[in-house]
Amino acid sequence: MSTGSLKGEVHTAERFLEYLSTSDDPVMRALMNAPEDDEPVTLAEQEAVREALEDIATGRVYPLEEVKRELGL
Repeated sequence: MSTGSLKGEVHTAERFLEYLSTSDDPVMRALMNAPEDDEPVTLAEQEAVREALEDIATGRVYPLEEVKRELGL
């Protein structure tokens, strides 16, 4: 991706975020004003992420459509 197109995408993203921040939607306003999550990551969460990344690296993943099909969704 060229630097010029990246700048254009950043500008577009900034404009979209400005639009969202001025939205009259109360849910969007609540999300935009919500405090940052500052809880520390637990050891269990770190282990879960490590396992998930290992599964991805070794190919132990299933496409969403396959999972839906197996669950009859």
